[in-house]
Parts: sequence; C-alpha cells; structure tokens
Amino acid sequence: MRRRDLLSTSLAVGAGALLTRVATSAAQPAPVAPPPAATSAGPGRVIVPNGSTLAHRVVGGAKVFHLVAEPIRHEIAPGLVIDTWGYNGSTPGPLLELVEGDRARIYVTNKLPEPTTVHWHGVFVPNGMDGVAGLTQPAIPPGQTWRYDFRCGRAGTFMYHPHYDEMTQIALGMVGMIVVHPKRRAAGVVRDYALMAHEWKIVPGASRPDPLAMSDFNQLAFNGKSFPATAPLLAEQGDRVRIRIGNLGPMDHHPIHLHGHAFEIVETDGGPVPPSARVPETSVLVPVGSVRVVEFIADALGDWPLHCHMTHHVMNQMGHDAPNLIGADVRGLDAAIGRSAPGYMTMGHAGMGEMASMGMPLPRNSISMLGGAGPFGLIDMGGMFTILKVRARLDGTTDPGWYQHPPDTVARAASSAELAADGIDL
Repeated sequence: MRRRDLLSTSLAVGAGALLTRVATSAAQPAPVAPPPAATSAGPGRVIVPNGSTLAHRVVGGAKVFHLVAEPIRHEIAPGLVIDTWGYNGSTPGPLLELVEGDRARIYVTNKLPEPTTVHWHGVFVPNGMDGVAGLTQPAIPPGQTWRYDFRCGRAGTFMYHPHYDEMTQIALGMVGMIVVHPKRRAAGVVRDYALMAHEWKIVPGASRPDPLAMSDFNQLAFNGKSFPATAPLLAEQGDRVRIRIGNLGPMDHHPIHLHGHAFEIVETDGGPVPPSARVPETSVLVPVGSVRVVEFIADALGDWPLHCHMTHHVMNQMGHDAPNLIGADVRGLDAAIGRSAPGYMTMGHAGMGEMASMGMPLPRNSISMLGGAGPFGLIDMGGMFTILKVRARLDGTTDPGWYQHPPDTVARAASSAELAADGIDL
C-alpha cells in the first residue's frame, strides 16, 4: 500500500476518535455481565427473555387485550439508547398468549404521529379484521382506539405488526409475537422460549434509527437487546426445550445456530411440521416475515452460544463501515497523526478483536463492536447473540452463573512434552 493511501485510510479510522474529542470525552463503559435470566409468567407459559407477556382480562368469554402503539425510548445495550416506536413501551411489543379456540378482543390505541393498523401475521381472521390499511379497514388515526375481535381457530406461533407505512413502522420496531397454545399441550415441553429478531441502522452519535436503510444495518438484536444485554436461556439437563424464533426485521434472513445440541424444526407460522419431515439441524434459517420453532433435549451441560451465523450480525454498532487495515504497516502513524489529533489510535491492522478492549472514546450514545464479560475474559461477540445455560439442577429461574467445568475439560496451551509425544513439529 502506498504511504499516501495508507495515510488516508488511517485518517478515516481515526475520524471516530477525533469526532469523539469534539463531542465527548467519556470513555466506553466497561463490559458488563449478562443480566439475570427471564422469568416465566407461570407453569407451562412461554418465557420471553428481556421481554414481557401482555396481561388480559376475560369479559363475556373473550380474552381482552390492550395494545398501545407509541413512540418509546429503548435501551438496546448499556451505552446505546434509541428514540423509536413500539408497543406498550417496548420493542418488540409484549407477547400475546392465547389458547386454541379463544375469542380475542384486542383494543389498539394509536399514540403515533401518523395513522397505523395491526395485522395478525399468520393468524387466520375474518377479512375485516386482517389489519391492512385501505384494503380491509381504514387506518387508525392518531389519538383513536380501535377494536379487533376474532376467534383463534388454530394453534401456532404467529406475529403482529402494522400494515400502514410498514417501511417506517416495522423498521423502527413495531413488531411482536403471538402464541396460541393447542387445547391439548404436548407432553414433556418444560422450557418454552420466544425470541424476536430485529435490526436497525443507528448512525453513531444519533438516537433515532434510520427507517430508510436497506442493507447497512449496524445493530442486531434478540427481543430488542444486543449482547451483552441479552438474558440467557436456562434449562435443566434432560429438559425438552422449545425456542420460537420470529423475524420481522426489514431486510435480512438469519441463520440461527445453536452450539452443543441438535434440534428439529417442528413448526412454522404456517403450521406444524410432520415428524416424518423433520431432520436434525444445528442451524435454522429464519426468513424475513417468518417464524421457525425448534425443539431439542438439553442433554449437554455447559454455557452454549445461540446466535445468528452471519458474522456481521454478532457485532455491535461501531463494528461497521470501518476501513480495512488488515496487514497494513502503520508504524509511525499514531505519532504523526497524533500531532494534529491528540489521542488518535490506529486500530485493525492486526485484526479487529482488539477493538473491544481498547477503551478508546466513542461518539455519544454509541457502543463498540464487541464485548461482554465471560468466565475466561472478554466474549468478543455482540448483536444477535445469547447463551443457553444447561445445568443438572436449577434454582427456579435464577441465573446459575458461569458453568464450572470438570477438571481437564477446558482447552489449554499444549506442553512441549505433549507436542513431542504426538509428533507435532513446530
């Protein structure tokens, strides 16, 4: 690389540091440990890590819910708070949980600055309840509360979202999940989790996501949170675990991968998958606008990653749109550029893993690309990443902490004697 090209590239990398000195002198917060695991709403109920289930009352035989579409302020991870839109104060909105055959009466209050509707994605309803503005109903004006009333005729895992100005409203975070349990629940399912995938483009230093983004999303999340803020999923050894994964993100499909276990895809938002059609998998592709439900036996003790396998989807905000310096000779650049931009640091020429622990200043309301505290140091993952914790016994829903490995079961540095005995010549 010519010195002039190298200098311009390094200046681009250092621009964030220079901007930060103008905007703020606050350092990136230290990585934090994962939060406590989510709690269940009751025996046999779906657990929503980092989320909630919407309360309801029964009136005249109908289950009555109240959804509020509104602007919200939402923390994705420590150090990154956005001004966006959601339901009932959150994104995704709360889970709606029903039973096959239930009559649902759902009131929707619109506190947005524009009209909206709600479409019950995958739920078969009368045409006038389908929630498509201009086609099956008028849009709900700001300030008004409208009523949806329908019977849940089939069990399954579904979603809800607006069908008015979808590009803006869905992109900003107006999404949620619906679970309709069968009248006769499957025996042996002990742990039942719901995860909604989502993505935003959030310019470093800004607080409002860009709903016009088509490909350059820089913040990915499960249930509105990015690692290290994602709550772990818990299971006792031998439990049957069900994970319901929904994707209403604007553009990207997600290959969700689980370590240590093989699962089967047992259901989509279209219905159950016959046992004869199921095959063991360790990854499942969840397309935009789809649900995939997987089940497995948690038979392997440990702390197992569950994450999107698109590598840019397990990074946080500042891991995107950085120039590539891999292999560049940057000797002397820090001193030269530092005379004009004190505090400048050239990073990335030996790989990007170091960026999580550099501690350099960032623009306000921004987070580095990676980082969460782990039992062996920094877990250099972010975004759409969480942990399945399998233990022999659990104390209710309390996070058991990090797995304690049996002696001599953790990878370690090889000794000279071991290398020689196995014929490894270095």
